[in-house]
Amino acid sequence: MCCGTSWTRRCSHLDCSRPNKFSAGRAGGSRLKAGPPARLSLDGILGWVMSVFKEMDGHEQVLFSSGPGGLRCVIAIHSTLLGPALGGVRYLPYRDDDQAIDDALRLSRAMTYKAACAGLDIGGGKAVIFGGAGVEKSETLLRAFGQAVESLSGRFIAACDMGITTADLRVMRKESQWIRGLDVEEGGSGESGAMTAYGVSLGIRACLKYLDGSDSLEGRLIAIDGVGKVGARLAAHLADGGARLTVADIDQEKAERVAEACGAEVVSREKLYLLNVDVLSPNAIGNVIDADLVENLRCRIVAGGANNQLTAPVIADRLAARGILYAPDFVINALGLIQVVDELHPAGHDMNRVRQRAEMIPERLVEIFTRANNLNISTAGAATSMARDRLAAVWRVRSFWLPPQCK
Repeated sequence: MCCGTSWTRRCSHLDCSRPNKFSAGRAGGSRLKAGPPARLSLDGILGWVMSVFKEMDGHEQVLFSSGPGGLRCVIAIHSTLLGPALGGVRYLPYRDDDQAIDDALRLSRAMTYKAACAGLDIGGGKAVIFGGAGVEKSETLLRAFGQAVESLSGRFIAACDMGITTADLRVMRKESQWIRGLDVEEGGSGESGAMTAYGVSLGIRACLKYLDGSDSLEGRLIAIDGVGKVGARLAAHLADGGARLTVADIDQEKAERVAEACGAEVVSREKLYLLNVDVLSPNAIGNVIDADLVENLRCRIVAGGANNQLTAPVIADRLAARGILYAPDFVINALGLIQVVDELHPAGHDMNRVRQRAEMIPERLVEIFTRANNLNISTAGAATSMARDRLAAVWRVRSFWLPPQCK
C-alpha cells in the first residue's frame, strides 16, 4: 500500500546522535514530489533528497501513503523523545497538497510541545487524510489508513481530530492496534471534546484571575469562534458561570442553536474578531490571527481550544507588545490529549484521574505567564522554552523511542 523510499539520517532534534528514518511515498504534494525523477543525475537526486529534509523541519519521520479508496495521507512524527508519537487524524478538503503537508508538520510539532508541557510521557505526531471532491470517507479508505498507521509499529498512535469520528476510528482499528480515543463501549475513553472544553474553560478563568485577581465569569464579555465539539461545550461552561457570549460559526444554524441554548448573540466570524471583549476564544480551524488582524483586535485575552491559532510565532510577540494576554493553544487545550493518553495507563483508563489532572492547566498557564513576564518574552515563547527544557532533560536519558519488540 505504501510505496516509499527510506533514508537514514542523524536526528537534528536537540543534537541527537542516534539514527532515525524518513519515508517519502508517492503521494507527496507540489513541493514534496513523488520521488526524484528517474533520469536525474546523482547530484540532482541528492539535491532532491536535501530539499525533502529541509521540508521536514526538525521532524523525525514523515510518511506519505496512498492506497485503496482514494487514500492519500501524511503521517508526521515530530518527536518520540518522550515516548511514542500520539496525534489526531484530520480528514479535510485541503486547498492543495502544500496546505495539507503544512498542517501535518505544524500540528505534529505543537503536539510535542503540548505533551511536554503537560508532563506526559508521549511524543508529538499528526496525520492528515486528503479529502475533497471525488474522495469518499469509506470503509476502504479508513482501513487503508489504518494499515499505514500499523506499518509504523507503534511509533505513531492515532486519535480523533477534525473530520474524524469515533465511528471512523473503530473502522481504522480493524487494521491497526495503534488507534485510541474509541467509544467507551469499544474499550476507549470516548470523544475528547468535552474534556478539552472543560480544560479551556479553566484556562480562561486562569487568564482572568492573572489579570484581574478574580476568576469569576459573571458579566464577562467572551467571543467564541467555532461551536463544534469543543466550542459548543465551552459556551455552555461559560454561560453557566454568568458570562455574556457572542458566537460565530461557518455553520449558521449550528451557531444559532448554541446561541439559543446559552443566551448568546450570533455575529459573522469577520465581525466577531473585531469585538471589544474580555476574551476572544478561537475554537475552529487554526491560522486565524495574522499580522493584519492582530493590529485590530480589541480583546484583552486570546484563549481558545483551536490548534495553531497564530499564523506565525512573531504574532505572539505582537500580542504581547499590544498588552493582549495569549494562552498558548497547546497548553490550554491539553486536557483532551491527557484523556486519550490515559488510555495507555497500565491500570486502564480512569476518567477520575483525567479530571484530577485538569487543574494542571491553570497552574501551568500561570507558570508560563510568570516566566514570560520575568524574561520579557511572549507567553508562546515561554511555553515553548518550558517544553524544550523538559525535552532537553529527557534527552540525557534517551533520544529515540522504539516499540518494545524493536529494541
